[in-house]
Amino acid sequence: MSKANIQWFPGHMHKAHKQIQEVLPQVDIIIEVVDARIPYSSENPLIAAIRQKTPCIKVLNKADLADPEITVRWIEYLEQDQDIKAIAITTSKPEQVHQITKLCEQLLPHRLGQDKQIRAMIMGIPNVGKSTIINILADRIIAKTGNEPAVTKNQQRIRLPSGIMLSDTPGFLWPKIENANSGYRLAVTGAIKDTAIEYEDIAYYAAEYLIKHYLPRLQERYDFDETPQSDHELMELIAKRRGALRAGGHFDIYKVSTILLNELRSGALGPLSIEIPEMVAVEKLEVAEIMKNKLAKKIEVKAARRKRYKKNR
Repeated sequence: MSKANIQWFPGHMHKAHKQIQEVLPQVDIIIEVVDARIPYSSENPLIAAIRQKTPCIKVLNKADLADPEITVRWIEYLEQDQDIKAIAITTSKPEQVHQITKLCEQLLPHRLGQDKQIRAMIMGIPNVGKSTIINILADRIIAKTGNEPAVTKNQQRIRLPSGIMLSDTPGFLWPKIENANSGYRLAVTGAIKDTAIEYEDIAYYAAEYLIKHYLPRLQERYDFDETPQSDHELMELIAKRRGALRAGGHFDIYKVSTILLNELRSGALGPLSIEIPEMVAVEKLEVAEIMKNKLAKKIEVKAARRKRYKKNR
């Protein structure tokens, strides 16, 4: 399985980033919606860089699809930052969503009063459920929802029944996903369009992770007793159980990939998480090393260019 960096920064996302930077000084609190299955990979490092000390509520949405024990660990991990409070929700339970406004009021009691109002900004990468959350908080249809990433295109302000003024922002990714693992996890959950990485490659990444962390779940779902030793062996077992074999004993890789990813995304494999807090420190070091090497390479290329320039003068 190859691991290539993913670049995805359309014009409207660049515009959104600029708008957020301009409005942030007038914001009391940030509500960042992340995918409970991948809280690290689905958070936006650009937001972390620009929010500074602005209080932040991390909303772990789609908690019904995530491993509940690991979600508890993620909340504990995220709240190590004193400016962050974390909450796990599912939009199928509106009472959980409304806990967000109550948490805003608890964190900003000094902004409650007749002549004051809490100014909140809600953010989140594409396809994380931000628009559905807004509609529930507003008690009316405000934001367009959809399964395709990047439905929201423009920033808007919404006065919630609670009195909170909520600024909505388009879902946007950062310019380049340096962490290849995060790129794959985003693709596995559907946050990145399936065309961004080879579809089969996404499924093989998921298969490799599931064998290590959720093998009994796979055995129950696809009715096999074997212990696959590789992602390819797992895909072959699924093909046999789901009628995806071709003549000569080969299997239809695309069909099996579709089965696995659809069932993972829909929750048919049960609640599962695709990353754990212990991965963060390791992967941050890996990314730092990648960036260090890239910088060294740029300096080397620049020095060689200057040398050629001086030689040709």
